[in-house]
Amino acid sequence: MLGFAMRDIKEGGPDGGGAPMLYANTARTTSMSRSKFGTVLHSDPNISSSANNVDDDFPMRNSSASLNLSACYDPSRMSGEGSPMTMSPWNQTSPFAKSAWADFDETVSQNALIGSLVREEGHIYSLAASGDLLYTGSDSKNIRVWKNLKEFSGFKGNSGLVKAIILSGEKIFTGHQDGKVRVWKVSPKNPSVHKRAGTLPSLMDIFKSSIKPSNYVEVRRRRTALWIKHTDAVSCLSLSEDKLFLYSASWDRTIKVWKIDNSKCIESINAHDDAVNSVVASAEGLVYTGSADGTVKVWKREVNGKVTKHSLTQKLLEQECAVTALAVNASGSVMYCGSSDGIVNFWERCEKQLSHGGVLRGHKLAVLCLAAAGSLVLSGSADKTICVWRKDGVIHTCLSVLTGHNGPVKCLAIEEDREPSNNGDQRWIVYSGSLDKSVKVWCISNLAPDLNLMVMRQQQQQQQQQYQFQFQQQQSPNQNHKHNQNHNHDHDHNHNQMVFDADSVPSDGSFSSTGRVSMPKKH
Repeated sequence: MLGFAMRDIKEGGPDGGGAPMLYANTARTTSMSRSKFGTVLHSDPNISSSANNVDDDFPMRNSSASLNLSACYDPSRMSGEGSPMTMSPWNQTSPFAKSAWADFDETVSQNALIGSLVREEGHIYSLAASGDLLYTGSDSKNIRVWKNLKEFSGFKGNSGLVKAIILSGEKIFTGHQDGKVRVWKVSPKNPSVHKRAGTLPSLMDIFKSSIKPSNYVEVRRRRTALWIKHTDAVSCLSLSEDKLFLYSASWDRTIKVWKIDNSKCIESINAHDDAVNSVVASAEGLVYTGSADGTVKVWKREVNGKVTKHSLTQKLLEQECAVTALAVNASGSVMYCGSSDGIVNFWERCEKQLSHGGVLRGHKLAVLCLAAAGSLVLSGSADKTICVWRKDGVIHTCLSVLTGHNGPVKCLAIEEDREPSNNGDQRWIVYSGSLDKSVKVWCISNLAPDLNLMVMRQQQQQQQQQYQFQFQQQQSPNQNHKHNQNHNHDHDHNHNQMVFDADSVPSDGSFSSTGRVSMPKKH
């Protein structure tokens, strides 16, 4: 029923207004006392949602290459890095639904929910953050601007749900369901006012191109169209590292390259055999594309005088399941790819080529969005959760599974937390947009507790309590007998005492579910 996640929720849904609402903790705050965000709601983000809490309230639109999702997802597959969804010792629904407001230890780095932004006007499809500003796009066709978690302004795109938002200085680029890229500018006199600056391609460019028959290319079903125009929804936008080029990916299977300074389309790439769901521009002129055809491709930008061309350099992945999201870390050394089977693959750069580094298994349903910052990468899924992964060398560790959304997590945005922490830890402000019509704001820490270690300690504590209870049960029937035979008690006790070392962990990090009990000491 879910099909391929790159074909998003069908257009429609409420288009009404409604006052914006901010849900945040109003209780006393003992940590992260940030004036701009207010107080913090803390609930253990490491507790994953129950499988019973995942439903199909949001049916997905299928691609022309749709396959049964069960054919791609094998629940028996395991990962050495561990799946937090199966490792968690807790099996309950989201803690946000029933937990009370709680304080937490300032000395321990935490991943915490700061608040939620809700404006009942449409499902959230796109996010973009810059400083204290947050832009949200929805199927209401409106772009809302939030400042310090309060609604600041908004402007309307007129046509087509807003599937992508990119910020570049005073310009805002938005990609829409109607196949157009719209350009907006912030008023220098009033930063809350956003004015329409144009559309890509412009009407003048369309008119000039339409004169030459050679500018028409064949599209689906023997139709022809101008090569500078997208003929289907714009699914993703990305800026080049030097901010000179804008890349737009579309369900029409093409990638178009635009020059920022003159808003001209300089190239159209027939990139894939099905809808292109993601495009990411990286360092050294590399561009990554992911598609519903199950492939990930690497393109290289080459500038020869006034001519800019992109050539295919490598195909990283070819699978049956759709590729739904891509992300690259800041240095461009690691590229992540999310798929409709719930798996995240990653590649690492080795000289001029990328080699497959492994997979991250933390979701039960399709991965819909990815975001990378520092040593962290976040994956949002149709299972309504967000996994926070930290890369240490060649190992990725799942720090948290963030729960709280009531619908698929469709988009993510990350900004560096400019407020210093007491322990010098690097923190990030994460925004997550969902098809439940809400945006949640999180504070994520690089030094958050390791989920695997927390589970291990939980198991150790449970086993130690179990052995202590069994030992007490064995000793209690003999209390009266020992009272009459005190002179033999010490000798017998020394021979029969069990020594518990459940707090000891093997150096290789492994842990036995049977516990560890040392042999009786010998005299």
